[in-house]
Amino acid sequence: MGQPVAMFEFTARDSEKATRFYTELFDWTAQPIGDGYTLIDTGAGEGAIPGGIGEPQRGDVPRTTVYVRVDDLQAYLDKAVELGGRAVVPPTALPDGYGSFAVLADPEGTLVGLWA
Repeated sequence: MGQPVAMFEFTARDSEKATRFYTELFDWTAQPIGDGYTLIDTGAGEGAIPGGIGEPQRGDVPRTTVYVRVDDLQAYLDKAVELGGRAVVPPTALPDGYGSFAVLADPEGTLVGLWA
């Protein structure tokens, strides 16, 4: 069985405006957790994919990222490099027990998040 998509993330220069837009458009529930970041509950029942809306990091542009659930962030970053991709963000712990994440770029530069 493959690794499941576990989360999505939108970044926007005005994350509050983006949060209002998406929650009103799709009737999602938003829970601000600080630093301009909001967790999103899509409310679609069992198997629903949660999300987040935040602001781009310094120098980044707004984008959408999917996060794939894996058991070993570094192992998947290493495998991505072996396959012609590159590691963009090393394994990084999230606050409040939300796990850890990393980001890779595929051979064409598309960013994909990893979440453990």
